[in-house]
Amino acid sequence: MSEKATEARHGKAEGLDRLPPGKILALLAKGQQAASQAVDAAIPEISKAADRVAASLRAGRKLVYAGAGSAGLMAAADAMELPGTYGISPDRIAILLAGGLPQVADIPGGPEDDAELGERDAAVIEAGDCVLCVSASGTTPYTLAVAKTAHRHGASVVAIANNPGAPLFRDADVAILLATPPEVIAGSTRMGAGTAQKIAFNMLSTLAAIKLGHVHDGHMVNLRADNEKLRIRAARMVADIGAVPFDEARIWVDAADGSVKVAVLLAAGVEHAEEARAMLAENGGLLRTALKEIQLKKSSMKRA
Repeated sequence: MSEKATEARHGKAEGLDRLPPGKILALLAKGQQAASQAVDAAIPEISKAADRVAASLRAGRKLVYAGAGSAGLMAAADAMELPGTYGISPDRIAILLAGGLPQVADIPGGPEDDAELGERDAAVIEAGDCVLCVSASGTTPYTLAVAKTAHRHGASVVAIANNPGAPLFRDADVAILLATPPEVIAGSTRMGAGTAQKIAFNMLSTLAAIKLGHVHDGHMVNLRADNEKLRIRAARMVADIGAVPFDEARIWVDAADGSVKVAVLLAAGVEHAEEARAMLAENGGLLRTALKEIQLKKSSMKRA
């Protein structure tokens, strides 16, 4: 048996290829479900990592995702969702994927062994950035080199791996262990390990976005409303938060150039979009704080 949990053979995999399709799929589903449970034990470290992500973005620094193979794709997927979902500027996000993002349905394996490539790619990392390095095994040379270089450059390093004692944790400020069980298909870490990584990334980036004020009562109030579906979603959010009819909410969204936060403040009585933007800037982008300020002003006027 391999010393790495990510390479070990699953206890129920013997004769897998002779089982009926339904039983194979049931076993695969149970493997994914078991892997997802590994995230629970990592919650304290994921919380620490979210603090570092939020601190870097708040300071105008970059959030860098780094990895290789399927783990790198999990990282890239999370990174590419952030501008649309939470309005994080694309120039504040970098993706370091061994060999680059593929243009065809194939991920070459060679680049993940290239430590020099990792060091070269990591040249974009600067002091104050936050770097999320992910590797199922925790031994990928490319990812190890990125983590080491990031640490040397004065960046915050968050390491995510699925094996206890992974070398990737050595240069990490925060080490997130996702101790997933052996894969039903031994070594196929796009499955259970990848599922746990995806969940961890979702949790980490969402918590960071909440800390930055991009979420209000479960609404993604910093979304980029750049198509009709999202403009309708934005109006629904404004209607819900601002307690106004949907048709009125659409008017406020248009007046706010698609900004949910600005539209909510306009619905709450702020006269101009620029005034609303200034109010948000003064309150660190926190919609709840800005709304409270409006309520206090209204209360003061009533008492006067």
